[in-house]
Amino acid sequence: MTTLHAEHAPAVLRLLFVLTRGQRQTAEDLLQETMLRAWRNLDSVPTEPDAARRWLCTVARRLVIDDVRLRQGRPAEIQLVDMTWIPAGDDTTGSALASYAIGRALGRLSAAQRSLLSEVYLVGRSPEEVAGRLGLPIGTVKSRTHYALRALRTGLEAA
Repeated sequence: MTTLHAEHAPAVLRLLFVLTRGQRQTAEDLLQETMLRAWRNLDSVPTEPDAARRWLCTVARRLVIDDVRLRQGRPAEIQLVDMTWIPAGDDTTGSALASYAIGRALGRLSAAQRSLLSEVYLVGRSPEEVAGRLGLPIGTVKSRTHYALRALRTGLEAA
């Protein structure tokens, strides 16, 4: 079993790494499960090295399929946020003042900066989508978004 692991574990891990789309921890867990199944069924593992590697890769591939099915069938785990610190009262005055300050700060931005922030934060488009819509490189969209946010922050601090 030690030689089987030493000879084939790196190749099986590479396969699992590809099949799990780069999720190293999942790939390592599945490698461990593959080797555990080989140990439990040692009499089923072929003695020829190439056949043994094919057998291990088949077991590993099936484990990946099972893992994907298991994860798809399980609802996504969410983390509940502790919101007890939020005051229960209605703070319409604070909301109105904040809206006014944000409106003034947005008014100080250029039309291009307002449009970019609107696309990214109000519409919810990714920087890649905005880059495609505007015909700009993604790096340009990201840097312009950064500078627009910085200008907005400066405007809010001045208000």
